[in-house]
Amino acid sequence: MKTDNENKGKLTTRGKTVLASVLAVLALASVLALAGCGSAADAVKGAAGDAASTEAGQSQARTLEQIKQSGTINIGVFTDKAPFGYVDGNGTYQGYDVVFANRLAQDLGVKASFVATDAANRVPYLESNKVDVILANFTVTDERAQKVDFAEPYMKVSLGVVSPTSKSITSVEALAGKTLIVTKGTTAETYFEKNHPDVTLQKYDQYADAYNALLDGRGDAFSTDNTEVLAWAKSNPGYTVGITSLGDADTIAPAVHKGNDTVRDYINQEINSLASESFFHADYAQTLEPVYGDDVNVDDIVVEGGKVS
Repeated sequence: MKTDNENKGKLTTRGKTVLASVLAVLALASVLALAGCGSAADAVKGAAGDAASTEAGQSQARTLEQIKQSGTINIGVFTDKAPFGYVDGNGTYQGYDVVFANRLAQDLGVKASFVATDAANRVPYLESNKVDVILANFTVTDERAQKVDFAEPYMKVSLGVVSPTSKSITSVEALAGKTLIVTKGTTAETYFEKNHPDVTLQKYDQYADAYNALLDGRGDAFSTDNTEVLAWAKSNPGYTVGITSLGDADTIAPAVHKGNDTVRDYINQEINSLASESFFHADYAQTLEPVYGDDVNVDDIVVEGGKVS
């Protein structure tokens, strides 16, 4: 057994690491002080603070000014949720959300850099600052608002359920003994788990996988935003949206890192400004009307100036 004196004479591995870090900081402080870059005390304080932040895994969201200086704004969008966010055959991002994203970047004087996301990653991507903004058909909920900050809305939405026309699901009661497909991290998943826990859910990470499961007969129906299932059914003969509106009407809005007021304020100003040119109605005409035709009233979906009617 080692004596106390012997233990005192040796540094633990952690102790050596801490000592080395302190010595490195002090050395850097001395160099900066000699170079006239500030006092050694300031250097030590700043370096120690940075080290503590890194140690804790903390990171700061980029401010609006930092985004401007970088020349690029990172925007999270869907790649598999046509006609709202998708990648076309040429590898180009398209859709209702993407048109808005490009306009946000254009008016800010920067380039839009798109980051592919799925429903479950929208909050984590903001929390980790992988993106500056999420524009991925993001429904506003109280639970999400505790983790991210939402800007003003630009769409209205509720849930819908699509199923094979030959076995159309027209009510929640008809789901008894059936399997309902949902995508993880969506309001459909939350709604059914909370309000209809007896409904058997089959969950997928990606929208494309969820739709493929429906096409392959692995589930009896699929639920997500009514705007999205209506569009999908139009492009897939043999499928019907038997439930066109379920649960409360919600809004869809851009989201930013919690507390990133400069970016959220810019987005709000942009949404208000774009109302003067009916931007979102024009966006609808370009991206959604070719899909919905006369089956959907534009004012049942579009929100201008953040004002929900």
